Amino acid sequence: MDEREEGKVVMEGVASIALLPCGSVSGHFIQLPHSICYGLYGTELACERECSRGEDYRLIKLTITDFNAKKEQDTVVERKGHDAARFHSIDHAHGWEKDVTGMIGQTDGKKRILVSFECETLKAEKAAEDHIRKFMPKLAGLDAVVNIGRMRISGLDFGAEDVETE
Repeated sequence: MDEREEGKVVMEGVASIALLPCGSVSGHFIQLPHSICYGLYGTELACERECSRGEDYRLIKLTITDFNAKKEQDTVVERKGHDAARFHSIDHAHGWEKDVTGMIGQTDGKKRILVSFECETLKAEKAAEDHIRKFMPKLAGLDAVVNIGRMRISGLDFGAEDVETE
């Protein structure tokens, strides 16, 4: 069963994420023990001001897709680490556009989505390409590296709109 954390459903499982040379990320999250698969797609957000958090620091707009419900939800996470990445939710994003800072602050009553991921296995070159051809064939040939590790997501609720209208 899913744990509850501050009234939020907490999903834990394993993620396989391809880090593309352009800064985007793509992959999937398998919620355990149910083996429910969610899609992950992220685009790097440009900072309008000089960012002083180090050259390996990025903000990513992460879209999580429920393939069964054909719904998706967005959140913003920080990405640290070069090829062996770590993703974590953040509390503020000074220097970014208002749409980014608004997504992080979320004062519209929606539950905030919290994400954490740490690379446990890094695949590069041939190992990465073999993994991508098997599990993410549309990304083949893009020179991506693959991060595999534990992921935790809380606050994700694709059924919230449906429950309120019934």
